[in-house]
Amino acid sequence: MSIAQNPLSVEVTLPREDVALVTVEGHLDLDTATEFQAHLANQLHHGRRHFLLDLSAVPFMDSSGMNIILRVYQEARKLPGSVHVIDPTPAVRRVLDLTGVSLTVPVSDKVEDALALIDGPQSDGPETP
Repeated sequence: MSIAQNPLSVEVTLPREDVALVTVEGHLDLDTATEFQAHLANQLHHGRRHFLLDLSAVPFMDSSGMNIILRVYQEARKLPGSVHVIDPTPAVRRVLDLTGVSLTVPVSDKVEDALALIDGPQSDGPETP
């Protein structure tokens, strides 16, 4: 199957300077995973620490897509940063749940929910003993 039959669209917006919202549309599989990975690597290179992966328009994802999500998760954790999956389609959510990825990578319904998770635990307030 050629890439032309299952084109992937990836759009990156910046809700904040250190946060990349990566909106993916199309099948995330062996044919398209390299393009997805290139967009994420570019955002890492530009200093983004937090990645919001909007998978609401991804009808299918195989292990190639999962592996990329886990790789960017590992890279972001070193920064320290985070990765959040936003509103996955039922088929993608099932893959994330069955493989245990959703236990590691938080899944949120909305971008605002993921941003709240980013802001929550890393508060800059005074520490309590």
